[in-house]
Amino acid sequence: QVQLVQSGGGLVQAGGSLRLSCAASGRTFSSVAMGWFRQVPGKEREFVAAISWLDDSTYYSDSVKGRFTISRDGEKNTVYLQMNSLKPEDTAVYYCNAPSEECSGYICPKYYWGQGAQVTVSS
Repeated sequence: QVQLVQSGGGLVQAGGSLRLSCAASGRTFSSVAMGWFRQVPGKEREFVAAISWLDDSTYYSDSVKGRFTISRDGEKNTVYLQMNSLKPEDTAVYYCNAPSEECSGYICPKYYWGQGAQVTVSS
């Protein structure tokens, strides 16, 4: 069983920074990519960023491009999301994810998910 354990998050003023971490563990874990989504109450979960384990290619939503940076530590099976210049509209619960082992890319019908971390940005 694969587990994704998140850390980080919290309350910050607009313009501030936070970093999220997500550590993957499990006997069968071998990912090709990991990513981050976020969700606010009453809305669907929204893609934020993803990183390829194969070549470190990164992908961002337009709403966070230039402010957020996704990175990884392959030895630790950990992915990070550095969030700078935070805005009140970034307030959400942030989830990390990884595609199932059956998938050869990040787009996959099945994902493992972290437990979520609340990020609150005050104005």
